[in-house]
Amino acid sequence: MRNLRFCMITTFYPPYSFGGDAVYIYRLVNELARRGHMVDVIHDEDSFLLLQPSGANGDFPNPRNVALHRLKSPAGFLSPLLTQQTGVPFLKEKTIRSILSSENYDVIHYHNMSLIGIAALQYGDAIKFYTTHEHWLICPMHVLWKYDREVCTERSCLRCQLHGKRPPQMWRYFGLMERMLRNVDMFISPSRFTMKKHLDAGLKIPIMHIPYFLSTPLQEHDAKNPEPPHPRPYFLFVGRLEKIKGVQNLIPVFRKHSEFELLIAGDGTYADTLKSMAAGVSNIQFIGKLSHSRLQSYYRHARAVIVPSICYEVFGIIIIESFSLKTPVIVNNLGALPEVVEDSGGGMIYDTEDQLLSAIRALAGDGDLRDELGRKGYEAFLKYWNEESHMQQYMQLIEQFAPKSKI
Repeated sequence: MRNLRFCMITTFYPPYSFGGDAVYIYRLVNELARRGHMVDVIHDEDSFLLLQPSGANGDFPNPRNVALHRLKSPAGFLSPLLTQQTGVPFLKEKTIRSILSSENYDVIHYHNMSLIGIAALQYGDAIKFYTTHEHWLICPMHVLWKYDREVCTERSCLRCQLHGKRPPQMWRYFGLMERMLRNVDMFISPSRFTMKKHLDAGLKIPIMHIPYFLSTPLQEHDAKNPEPPHPRPYFLFVGRLEKIKGVQNLIPVFRKHSEFELLIAGDGTYADTLKSMAAGVSNIQFIGKLSHSRLQSYYRHARAVIVPSICYEVFGIIIIESFSLKTPVIVNNLGALPEVVEDSGGGMIYDTEDQLLSAIRALAGDGDLRDELGRKGYEAFLKYWNEESHMQQYMQLIEQFAPKSKI
């Protein structure tokens, strides 16, 4: 196959981004570029600045064959707000159309479209993919988390939006979503769980499962710093400190069992609440948001990484980050998390606090078990979740639609 021309369209792209979905897009863009393809990225700077006025953080260099198109309107935050209400890329439609028509793209790949606008799916003439990084197509609140207290098992979208202080998206009720989704050739789901959620919600779309991946550099152990970064054996949480991530359910367990140590890496809007809960508990430490290299060391030496999310996670990127460094995981039995563990055999799944404590005790007390589960996770990482496996599936998908763009 010749070198191709791609366009990635997403609301957020590093460093103008927050979560793991944007980091995945960055990895995909850079992997395609490394293989000689040309990649353009369209993302919305106004949307990011609306949510984080202090500006972008971090250094995310792109290869020379990657071109960035940052959408910015003189109207500032009004542009994404109008888009949220109408489903149309308000004040930016002409720019998006111009980019897509001025280049002869082979593949247009849509990602987080919430503040770009679902109507943008109709622009451009190429093979079109859409990755479901979240549940936005079936949930105006993105995460199927209802009334800020429970997973959504029965729709009450208008009430839930009002409870969450979000203006209702009335365009969802007049067929715009259904008409726009017909423009996409294939939807890609990071997990079988999320794929099923979209189909069970009634979406009539072609969809397939291609999981996330990590690039090769994360597989390399930090040989320069072989010593553990913490003086005592520890369990590790990594992620955004938000209510839906479930750290509040770990704190009482470690409070009652001071023989086990918990390190919490990350930051977020729920951080102060969690720190108050853990006040005076010497075996729980908040280590903040760490650089990639420092975080690798913490992953590598943990007894296990605990993923206690209480929402429907679309995938479990933290899980495969652990596996890439031969560290096992303990995960809550919800969403896509157990799927990744079951596919690998690289960890333990819990439903109750007693089961969580049992898993902690087992991995704290049995080094051979810890190493065995870590090895299984690593082997599965090499088989399913590294860049070679992902790119092979991705390029095979493009070949299925090759006649459409004469690839």
